[in-house]
Amino acid sequence: MDVRENTAKYLFYTGKGGVGKTTLACGAAIHLAEAGQRTLLVSTDPASNLDQVLEAELGSEPRAVPGVPNLDALNIDPDKAVEAYRRRAVEPYKDILPGAELRKLEEQMAGACTVEIAAFDEFTQILAGTASWAAQYDRVVFDTAPTGHTLRLLQLPAAWSSFIETNESGASCLGPVASLKSKQAMYAAAVEALTDAERTVLYLVSRPERGALAEAARTSGELRELGVENQRLLLNAVFRPADESDRVASSIAREQQAAIAAMPEELRGLERAEFPMRVRKLVGVEALRTALDTDSAAADLGAEAPDVPATTSLPPPLGEYVDGLLARGRGLVMFMGKGGVGKTTLAAAVATELAARGAKVHLTTTDPAAHLSQTLEGELEGLTVTRIDPAAERDRYVRETLDRARQKVSEQRLALMEEDLRSPCTEEVAVFKAFARAVSAARDQFVVVDTAPTGHTLLLLDTTGAYHKEIARNLPEGAGKVTTPMMRLQDPDYTHILLLTLPEATPVTEAGQLQDDLRRAGIEPHGWVLNNCLSPAGTTDPVLARRALLEREHISSVAEKHAVRTFLAPWQTESPVGVERLRDVLRGPAQPAGAMSRADHRIDAVPATEAPPENRPQPDRKTGHK
Repeated sequence: MDVRENTAKYLFYTGKGGVGKTTLACGAAIHLAEAGQRTLLVSTDPASNLDQVLEAELGSEPRAVPGVPNLDALNIDPDKAVEAYRRRAVEPYKDILPGAELRKLEEQMAGACTVEIAAFDEFTQILAGTASWAAQYDRVVFDTAPTGHTLRLLQLPAAWSSFIETNESGASCLGPVASLKSKQAMYAAAVEALTDAERTVLYLVSRPERGALAEAARTSGELRELGVENQRLLLNAVFRPADESDRVASSIAREQQAAIAAMPEELRGLERAEFPMRVRKLVGVEALRTALDTDSAAADLGAEAPDVPATTSLPPPLGEYVDGLLARGRGLVMFMGKGGVGKTTLAAAVATELAARGAKVHLTTTDPAAHLSQTLEGELEGLTVTRIDPAAERDRYVRETLDRARQKVSEQRLALMEEDLRSPCTEEVAVFKAFARAVSAARDQFVVVDTAPTGHTLLLLDTTGAYHKEIARNLPEGAGKVTTPMMRLQDPDYTHILLLTLPEATPVTEAGQLQDDLRRAGIEPHGWVLNNCLSPAGTTDPVLARRALLEREHISSVAEKHAVRTFLAPWQTESPVGVERLRDVLRGPAQPAGAMSRADHRIDAVPATEAPPENRPQPDRKTGHK
């Protein structure tokens, strides 16, 4: 299968975070544009890095991509989308409602629900062809958010169409339903475009790894339930070793081939294309022109070798963090970062190690596309594993809300509540409440949270912040102290947030942006973890050795410019699945259990337990900002 030969107008690239969706979407868009077709490239990821990959300044309206005639690109900007949505919804009522009612309406549209529907609104305008500029494009390529967020986005057209049809109260958490009814035809057109195999094709992007393929299979099934049948499978970063005697290279290739051989049945019938593991991430138009080539990995080796000292020291293994954590006896640990950096694996590894050493631990995930059970593959005494399942939490929230109201309100009022609770926004509220329960549970045990990819997590934190402000605003004078979930997240004695990244340029930049977002919310990350590091592995394979050398500059950059504390998790020669292999993730290279030693890991910048050097930006004691 050659993806360059597809004729559908709408091309979606979706999959687990970090599998290469942006790279392949950019490569396809550049190819289509240079073939003479007017092409629009759209990112629907709230944590988009399309600007960095294209090396172009983008906005929320189409902008020409320099160096590529016929190609425009845009990011769906959640903040600008919300502002535009509120303006459109409130404008018709400015001359009708009194000031107090108008302010109430605006406050009503201040939550994460509005952020979601506003971004969704922009998406459907493009898909339904109702945006003022949509008709000028022959092709539209969507670079989507990681799977869970994207499935939610693709489910919304049908969900909102149904809600508008059945809502008779005239109100919703997004303001007047009348303002939504005007969009009903657009939502219907979006559903029609998504399910039309002549107009839409969806590329499931995956790496040849068990977890990524399992998620792709689940996604494929859910998409079929939505009526999206026209699917293809793209396997990215397929590795073929130059020397079979290299232990690291042969183990990577063996693991990949085993994962492909055991591919879930849902994927076996799909047309498939494979793309090689590249030496470095493709950035810039010139490099992206080769993104769809199937034999270009070796050509990367011709590039000039980076000037990085091979003696650059490495941070300590993540196991040293667990040693210090055990002494605390309890607390909240959150692993945050963009999709594909290994949050699930490292969260499971830390939780497993804590439980194996006698602690009481609750491991949970906020990721709609969670796969903790596949990672653990077993049980461990002292370890409780749960998932904040959006649909289950919604049902629970609706049931409890109606049960409480049933004894207090009239049947008519109860019917109106049931109608309003059918809103897709109810799910967001329910997920927040479940998250708040998990945060609170860390008062007397360890709670380890595997968060959803960055964009989805920031929406959850927005809800947490909005709840905190609402509580503070309505607290009666003289009332006792109230501790909100946001206050717990801001408390470094209660919460440790670990930012995960890969030792590559774009993931490090994205983690830095996430750190800035957290600091604006008054949350100071405890430290950074560099995951899947090849540097300690000692490989001689040309592709892997060059990648290991390139890592060094990013490891130094994190330690010197970004992180107060830095830890490392080495590349695993075997898939880190199951309790024993998860515990191995926390150890340094070639170390037996219980043999972690700082002496084996000279630290270039600062030990994890020491104060940061003077040349690194320091947190302000009052604000926590640098």
